[in-house]
Amino acid sequence: MFTALKKIHKDKDVEPSEFEETVAQALFDLENTNSELKSDLKDLYINSALQVDVSGNRKAVVIYVPFRLRKAFRKIQLRLVRELEKKFSGKDVILIANRRILRPPKKGSAAQRPRTRTLTSVHEAMLEDIVLPAEIVGKRTRYRVDGSKIMKVFLDPKERNNTEYKLESFSAVYRKLSGKDVAFEFPIVEA
Repeated sequence: MFTALKKIHKDKDVEPSEFEETVAQALFDLENTNSELKSDLKDLYINSALQVDVSGNRKAVVIYVPFRLRKAFRKIQLRLVRELEKKFSGKDVILIANRRILRPPKKGSAAQRPRTRTLTSVHEAMLEDIVLPAEIVGKRTRYRVDGSKIMKVFLDPKERNNTEYKLESFSAVYRKLSGKDVAFEFPIVEA
């Protein structure tokens, strides 16, 4: 029985939501209809999906992929995102690897948590996943007089044509997932 439910694996046998089923169905349809993505999508599946309001009537689709499969998804990410954006017309599609944050060990405990499981590390990796295929070339944190802070992230200007229209979606998704304000920009290149 090959159905769209093969394309989504939730933890602890939780039933997928209606939106997650539509994303899984879109992946299943792509695997069956698109010949160049068929072999790459055969063994891939997602963990969950959610919809984020960006601004006005724009929305972004955030798809969580298993951490073990992130390299396989990255190989086909450009083509996959392009095809999924066609299916979900008017919505930006963002793929993020599913990472786990562990709490700090208790005092006197011999167990140590890995550096990759800290809150800071997971948020940094999430930021890199969100802006992919562009690379982050610089970061600045600006502290305002009222105590609020905003992080400016500079992206590689080579990917400007592919990602410039998504900058608003990137910041809305990162704010929703981490609670931090981020402004994405391209550095000014002097000739």
